[in-house]
Amino acid sequence: MKKYWDLITIIALSLLLDFLIFYYPESLARKALGLAFVLFFPGYVFITALFPKKKELDNLERLALSFGLSIAIVPLIGLGLNYTPWGIRLIPILVSLTVFNAIVGIIAIYRRAKAREPWIPWIDIEKLKEELEWDKASKLDKALTVILIIAIFSSIATLAYVITHPKPGEKFTEFYILGPNGKAADYPTELKVGEEGRVILGIANHEYRNVTYYVEVWLVNLTYDFETNTTHIYNMYLMDRFNVTLPHKPIDIEGNWTPQWETNYTFSIDKPGKWQLWFLLFKDGEPPLPEPINGDYAQTNATQRILDAIDGKILSLKLNIEVRKI
Repeated sequence: MKKYWDLITIIALSLLLDFLIFYYPESLARKALGLAFVLFFPGYVFITALFPKKKELDNLERLALSFGLSIAIVPLIGLGLNYTPWGIRLIPILVSLTVFNAIVGIIAIYRRAKAREPWIPWIDIEKLKEELEWDKASKLDKALTVILIIAIFSSIATLAYVITHPKPGEKFTEFYILGPNGKAADYPTELKVGEEGRVILGIANHEYRNVTYYVEVWLVNLTYDFETNTTHIYNMYLMDRFNVTLPHKPIDIEGNWTPQWETNYTFSIDKPGKWQLWFLLFKDGEPPLPEPINGDYAQTNATQRILDAIDGKILSLKLNIEVRKI
């Protein structure tokens, strides 16, 4: 078994990574092993299968080709997966690379067994000096060799850090309305005076921090003048306001979408006409409200909320509702 220790280790580590991803996905070992799994293992087993004899390549050439071929093999496997029903996703890539490492590793074991003078890796400082021709090299060559080795290890360390400490993804908040059946349809857009309407209001936090959301529900009667590009607000009533604090929810691109926070919101309108029901969402605080005039905010600066929502400056949702007399 000593003759094949490197190839057996790579196959075993590939299987270990599968286990870590499924059961300990956030572990540091998974991140470190995943780096070698993508950037070194595929090229190493491939180059060992191609050149099993000791005289064909020296150690440094095998090391460099292992990294270089890995960078070439992994994208090719991803390209192939792109044309399959599974696509380029975590599980298909993991399985494909594991199978590749195992099959090519077994081929490398077979070819090494058949080789007359097989190459078997072993760390030996004296042999390394011999390959580098350290004793015969000039001071300049020695200095350049040391700088090259430092540059290689620094590049590997930098790459490892970037992969294990990725930048946070895009920060955003999901804010949505669904119909009473939980679908983006059958909204209560036609009601009678006093009739109850119901929608499902949902929020999901992808801001990478805890966020307190403030929701305001407004009943607005407005018109838009296309000639002057102005909005005229005639009536504006505050229907409801509440808040909810949510932790960050990671985006799961592999699994099915699941809601983070939803509530059944019911409302009724006691005035006939064509209305807009606005849901405004504020993060970490909401601007102060002025005093209404007879319950109506249309003549106050609260109308700026709706104007900002129309311009997309406030995260908002809107339902157009026609209310008929009984």
